[in-house]
Parts: sequence; structure tokens; C-alpha cells
Amino acid sequence: MKYKLIPLAFLLLRSFGCNEHPFTDYRPLEQSGMWSSSVQELKKLNTSDTEVEQLAKMKQAGISDDTCVAVIADARNHQHPFASADSAMGLMHAGYNESIILEMTKVDQLDKLNGDAVMLRLVGLSDAAVDTILRKRMKGQRTLSSGEIGRLKNTGLTESQIMERINRGMTDAEADKEAAVREATRNHANTGFQRVRGRRHY
Repeated sequence: MKYKLIPLAFLLLRSFGCNEHPFTDYRPLEQSGMWSSSVQELKKLNTSDTEVEQLAKMKQAGISDDTCVAVIADARNHQHPFASADSAMGLMHAGYNESIILEMTKVDQLDKLNGDAVMLRLVGLSDAAVDTILRKRMKGQRTLSSGEIGRLKNTGLTESQIMERINRGMTDAEADKEAAVREATRNHANTGFQRVRGRRHY
């Protein structure tokens, strides 16, 4: 009987492949409220148990079925498993919408840009400025780091002045020098004192 089992095992391997997951448990997604049609799409994308866990976390955070399916599809296009649920949820908690998550997964930069994107929100830039900076980064264009942006802002530069520097290609090193000069000037001004003359008594 052994000679009959070998061809059967061979056929199973050929049918499913080494990287396929025919026995994935999709129940966590169904329990999270995902529509059966979305689950079927994920089955077509050969979603693994680990990825199901990632998507279940995203669903619990309120992320839509469509986005869950899309991030798996993007991961397949980039030939790696999806393991960025925490990054996606971090963006949502910072006030971003799902479209920015999808833009980042499409260029395979969700984990790379997530932290800086959250920091840009904390710096207090407008939505338009944040959007411009993130799109530059997704295109591989140079921008200032969120740390240098925050530092320049703290020295008194307005958002428009900061964006003007970003658009002309200022580097972090250049921003560091300008911030240092502005900080030194501010600190020097704050350490000045005026001599108070008392009334002369006769």
C-alpha cells in the first residue's frame, strides 16, 4: 500500500504548493464580522493563519473588509506575507483614514512610514501639509524628518515657512543648523536683563 501513498502525497504537494495554505482557519474573521464574500476573496489570495490573525485585529479596530482584502493583495504583489496590522491600526488611531494605509501598502512602505506619519500628526501640521509630506516620501522624494520639522516649528517658523524649506529640498543637516542658530538667538534674547534704576534719595 505504501507505493500508492507516495503518488497521493506528491499530488497534494503539487496541488497546494509549498507556500499555499489550504487548511487556513477563517473563523476569526467571520467572528469579527467580515462578510462571507470578503472571506472568499481572501481564500483566493491564499491567506495564512498568521495573516488571518492580523486581519482579525484590523477588523476589531474598525478597518473595513475592502481594506483587509486589499492589503493582502498588495502583500502578494510584493511577494511577502502581510504582518503590518499594528502599523495600520497606529495610523487609524492617529486620525488617518484607510486610503493612506492602502497608498502605503501599494508601495510597500506601511511599516517604514507609519511611525513618522504618526509623529507628523503630533507635530501639529495641517492635513494638507501632512498629506504633501507623506506623498513625497512614498515617491522617494526627500523631505525633512518629523523630528526636524517639530524642532523648526518650535523655533517659531510657521507651517508655510517649513513647507517652503521642504519644497526646495532642505536636508535634515541644514535644518539642524538653522534650528540651532534660531534656538541660540532665542536663548540669548531670553537671558538678557535690564538694569532697574532705583529712585535716588536725597
